[in-house]
Amino acid sequence: MADSPSLAIIIEGSPHLPPPLLKELYAITGRSSVDLTSAIRDGADVYAAALFGNDHVQVAPRLEKTAAFCEQNGLSFRVEETYEGETSRIDVATMRSILESSDGLH
Repeated sequence: MADSPSLAIIIEGSPHLPPPLLKELYAITGRSSVDLTSAIRDGADVYAAALFGNDHVQVAPRLEKTAAFCEQNGLSFRVEETYEGETSRIDVATMRSILESSDGLH
């Protein structure tokens, strides 16, 4: 699925998340606290997923929950879409629109 778009959520500003928040983020993303801490520190994605694949039904809600987690905890974050080798920043409303439009595909 090289032509399938992917979305990634990156927490900006390298905040230090206390263990309870890391645990909550782990429950959403499935990534270990060590991986999450490194990703946040390095400005890498805390959750990324290809869309429209066999696991779309599992990854789409995780993208939404990760964004909601950031919003609820006052964390600055960005969403990036990669498609056909090009990465661009999109807003959360666009991400949600993409996820909603793809719900009917599976």
